[in-house]
Amino acid sequence: MKDYKLWTMLKKEIHNSNLRPLGGKEKEVWICNLGENIGFEEDGKGNNFTRPVLILRTFNKNFCYIVPLSTTEKRGKYYYPFDSKTGKNSVALLSQSKSIDTMRLSRKVGYVHEEDFKEIKLKIKEILF
Repeated sequence: MKDYKLWTMLKKEIHNSNLRPLGGKEKEVWICNLGENIGFEEDGKGNNFTRPVLILRTFNKNFCYIVPLSTTEKRGKYYYPFDSKTGKNSVALLSQSKSIDTMRLSRKVGYVHEEDFKEIKLKIKEILF
């Protein structure tokens, strides 16, 4: 059962805090408050509705484009498995990529090697266009 009430309260706190992380650069892996979403959209986990994300593009200090990550092994054209240097193997959930406000970013936990980063960007272009 999804807890939209708890997520709404947390979302208000995040928005009203106006806190932004220092950083949030391309190729970095961050813990992100993704929230409680609808249908097959990727949710955050736990009380803070968080999950790791890879920053694909920073537009400015307030806005970036991310792809959610999972540690669950998944295969197919909408997934890209890689070593994120967080100590765990990761899978980029390519079809779940989206723009977010950097206020959702909580803390940096790692980075992605240049080769994997380029491949992830290429695969997202392939599935979107």
